[in-house]
Amino acid sequence: MSSDSGKFSGIIFVYVTLLLSLSGDIVRATEFDFGTLTLSSLKLLGDAHLNNGSVSLTRDLAVPNSGAGRALYSKPIRFRRPETHYLASFSTFFSFSVTNLNPSSIGGGIAFVISPDDDVVGDAGGYLGLIDAKGGPNGVVAVEFDTLMDVEFSDINGNHVGLDLNSMVSTQVGDLETISIDLKSGDLVNSWIDYSGSTRTLNISVSYSNLKPEEPLLSFSLDLDPYVNDFMFVGFSGSTQGSTETHSIEWWSFTSSFDFNSKAESSQPPPPPPPPTSTLLNPTANFAYPPPPSPSPTESNSTESNTTNSHTTEKTSKCHNQLCKQGPGAVVGVVTAGAFFLALFAIILIWVYSKNFKRVKKSDYLASEIIKIPKEFSYKELKLATKCFNSTRIIGHGAFGTVYKGILPESGDIVAVKRCSHSGQGKTEFLSELSIIGTLRHRNLVRLQGWCHENGEILLVYDLMPNGSLDKALFESRIVLPWPHRQKILMGVASALAYLHQECENQVIHRDVKTSNIMLDEGFNARVGDFGLARQIEHDKSPDATVAAGTMGYLAPEYLLTGRATDKTDVFSYGAVMLEVASGRRPIEKETSTNLVEWVWGLHRDGRLLVAADSRLGGEFDEGEMRRVLLVGLACSNPDPLARPTMRGVVQMLVGEAEVPIVPRAKPSVSFSTSHLLLSLQDSVSDLNGMITISTSSSSDHSFNGGTELV
Repeated sequence: MSSDSGKFSGIIFVYVTLLLSLSGDIVRATEFDFGTLTLSSLKLLGDAHLNNGSVSLTRDLAVPNSGAGRALYSKPIRFRRPETHYLASFSTFFSFSVTNLNPSSIGGGIAFVISPDDDVVGDAGGYLGLIDAKGGPNGVVAVEFDTLMDVEFSDINGNHVGLDLNSMVSTQVGDLETISIDLKSGDLVNSWIDYSGSTRTLNISVSYSNLKPEEPLLSFSLDLDPYVNDFMFVGFSGSTQGSTETHSIEWWSFTSSFDFNSKAESSQPPPPPPPPTSTLLNPTANFAYPPPPSPSPTESNSTESNTTNSHTTEKTSKCHNQLCKQGPGAVVGVVTAGAFFLALFAIILIWVYSKNFKRVKKSDYLASEIIKIPKEFSYKELKLATKCFNSTRIIGHGAFGTVYKGILPESGDIVAVKRCSHSGQGKTEFLSELSIIGTLRHRNLVRLQGWCHENGEILLVYDLMPNGSLDKALFESRIVLPWPHRQKILMGVASALAYLHQECENQVIHRDVKTSNIMLDEGFNARVGDFGLARQIEHDKSPDATVAAGTMGYLAPEYLLTGRATDKTDVFSYGAVMLEVASGRRPIEKETSTNLVEWVWGLHRDGRLLVAADSRLGGEFDEGEMRRVLLVGLACSNPDPLARPTMRGVVQMLVGEAEVPIVPRAKPSVSFSTSHLLLSLQDSVSDLNGMITISTSSSSDHSFNGGTELV
């Protein structure tokens, strides 16, 4: 008996010892989120401050000031057990946004930081507020989300994730462009960082969706033991570099423990907030935080469906038992009622089917008119992608429509959504654009991803060009567009127009060639877009006369007078673009009403053509190349359409395969009969902004020097 009692006592002793040991670890475990944090448990340093329930790490400073800030959990967290060097497992989820308030700003970044202290902010700029540039590393571990390509730190680009260990040179780097994430988009970005103390593995996942990706962006072995103390502080750091970029943390949850359970290494997003409040408010907190992202519609519907099925099964069982008790009469009544409702349901089903069938037929009819269109999007999908066509998502105004930035909810792809006008003319332009661009394939044309025609809306979905339009790169960017980039852009546009005019199956006249319709991809390659004014004609046939439309400064004189668009009118517009790109001046200067073509031709007449070169280039260009571009621009801008080169000829001139034609020192003039001039003006011009210069001559003809452009 005493032996059994001794064994039992020993078991109890071991169990109690183990329990005390485990309880010690559990005490050291940490778990919090924005719903449980109080103001006293959040420490804000530097420029960090509260802003409408979120935490802003940086402030809207006037350019070129730089700033940095930190937001930390105020209590130290155990990351390592003493003596054993046993590392804690931790998992953190956070939602953040980076807003670039000035397109010319050059960035900064944000980082999740594990720091040995809670009272120091590092330097601004490329240091992200993590470490001091003069004092060396201060023992921090950080996962950076960098929006600035800093050559000093060997950054791969200005849109990446990196692991920093006591240095700003990242030991592990992930390119966010590979998963279509744009840190500067201003949209909410979600990130998961999971570390296993047992396997010493770090996983980093990033997504626009609130569902954690199946595969992490980065996964690698990492022994944190040399880089952490027994206790560390966790939080975020952010900085700007001579910019007005702001960084906000919208949601944050964190768990850590030494018990290696699923809590620390969970692959699921944090639980949704309790409905239906708009913010989570901790009773002991002094301010409210927004809830984490809600579950996806698919997940929510699945849960509701399972719950509904469960309730339905239970109710069916109860009803069956009650019917059996009430006898045959009740059964007959139920059967009769059931037959009635079944018939009613069938009628409703047939009606819904017929309506959908008509809609599908109508959609199919529309699709049959549009050959090889990649995809038809739903209106709901594009509405979600553009946040209900929010004005903050507007990135431009094209012909007959507004262009929005969108993020497709399913794939996370960033696109440009053109919302066409609702008028009959808008619909005509929509069908015209689809029928044209849907069949075109060229590396210098904007790619159409798909379209939508629902709810009276007509929408086009394009690839989004990261570097915006050419006019913004020329006139709104603080960084001067280098001459090699300008040459490459002009060559790309010429190649695209040559394809439209002479190489595709049916000739396409664009009719609205201008710098705002020339987009720039990530490599500053030109992509011609906005075919809302384009007309497709069969080769060797004259295009139908139509009302002149276009933009002031780019319209050929004969097009303005007759309303008749040809490939030569596109050539004239391209010539204006060439002079605009070379000189850095707009086709019509609003302040002085100076016409760019007239001005450059005047310099050419005086033998001072190179004076037209953009002074902001600082002379960093080849004079021979600049002269060639200016002369080709003047040749394309000749008032006589017959004297203009073809776009294929322009390409050959730019690459040096053909000589530049002799451009007369004095600008030529073209004659039109008075009756033709008056009739054309009456029939074709509805809104004239500019001045028509008509020189009198002894004959009945009048000379037109091309100073008028139509808005």
